[in-house]
Amino acid sequence: MLSITSQYLARFRRLDAGDGTPVLLPVTGAQRRFALVRAMDPHGRPDLVPMFFAFPRGTVDPERLAAATNRLAARHPVLRARPTVLRGTPVLRLERPQVPVIQETCAPGEDAATVLRRALGRWEPEGAPLRLFLVPDGPEGTEEVLAVVLDHSACDGQSLARLVEELGAGYDEGPEAEGPSPADVAAELAAYQDAVLRQLDAEERAGAPEAMVYWGERLRTVCEQAPVARPEPLSPGTPPSGSAALRMPAPSGGVPFPELLNACRAAAAVLYGAGHVVPLGYPWGGRPAGAAPVLGCFLNTVVFPTTTGDAPTASATAAAWWDDLDHAATPFDAVVHAARAAGSGWRGRLDGMLTVDDTRRQPPLRLGGVTGREIHVDGRAVRGPFAVSVSQGPELRLRMVWDRAVLPDHAAESAFTALADAVRTPVPTAG
Repeated sequence: MLSITSQYLARFRRLDAGDGTPVLLPVTGAQRRFALVRAMDPHGRPDLVPMFFAFPRGTVDPERLAAATNRLAARHPVLRARPTVLRGTPVLRLERPQVPVIQETCAPGEDAATVLRRALGRWEPEGAPLRLFLVPDGPEGTEEVLAVVLDHSACDGQSLARLVEELGAGYDEGPEAEGPSPADVAAELAAYQDAVLRQLDAEERAGAPEAMVYWGERLRTVCEQAPVARPEPLSPGTPPSGSAALRMPAPSGGVPFPELLNACRAAAAVLYGAGHVVPLGYPWGGRPAGAAPVLGCFLNTVVFPTTTGDAPTASATAAAWWDDLDHAATPFDAVVHAARAAGSGWRGRLDGMLTVDDTRRQPPLRLGGVTGREIHVDGRAVRGPFAVSVSQGPELRLRMVWDRAVLPDHAAESAFTALADAVRTPVPTAG
């Protein structure tokens, strides 16, 4: 029987007739996951990756910024492609670079965060995958906030550093700078196609029968535990999500990843009760050997079945995690299929998400010699019941956001306390 990746490629090749219609690009398993998630969302909402930077008011020249971002989109195919589904097949359709720089204003009593939450809530999935928003922070504020926002199907967290660096360099070139030559555009497109096809080839091998048997048994008892949306509506003006954050001294060498998984298990136990096998996702992997470092070919989401019963030892969690990594390249949709074939009722939704990054690899956005201060805009709509982000560097930063339509604040705050306690006092290693 053909693997899911082989079936996808066969369907894709039947779509592109080569008759001069707009170029269609295949998508990787990581990108197909976002198509799956959007299909399961009753409102069809996309996943967004936003970055927010505060600058002194009057720093950012919108015309210069628009010129820089459109040159960037002309160079990188994924930044001018539109995710779409043709005859049941997820693809990217190449378009002309049209990156909007949207200038918003604050009504009396509003701040930039309020305006940006509203703007992102209006995001239309059919538009450009990269969009910028510029908002003065209140009528009398001394700052303005620039939001650089991507559809997640176009970019992952590891690509953001490159995008920020190239955006700043393009801005410094000025609005009259020439864009990439046709030869450069063609070369980048060829590199992108090659990287995606190499990735799909790796995913086809990773979806071999033995991997499907592994994931079927590993996830056989998994089932989403998140409750349905609470019947009582949020009070008017209440942001759709809550958040909690904590900074603490970073241990030498950082916190090992299995200990962070254990900490998320502790949070899940508070949220969903003990004894369940909860699906937690985390990004992992890398580009296949020989592939160019193109934007849009990025990390797979691996599923970790987080048992919320008796606390496993750190060594047991680490052993299970290492076994998972032997099969981490199996595409997400194939993993879901394997779990369901093994008898699980899991449909592919995740009850939690864990991301980890190194703050030392995140360059600031500099526009015209001025460095932006990266900020958070809380209260935005979030995908899934809860998500944990960990930033490791000179200090350790823990952050958790949750969907208030699903989880009440008091439960989520208790879960965050359990998470932080577990990071401070990791589960001892057996022996």
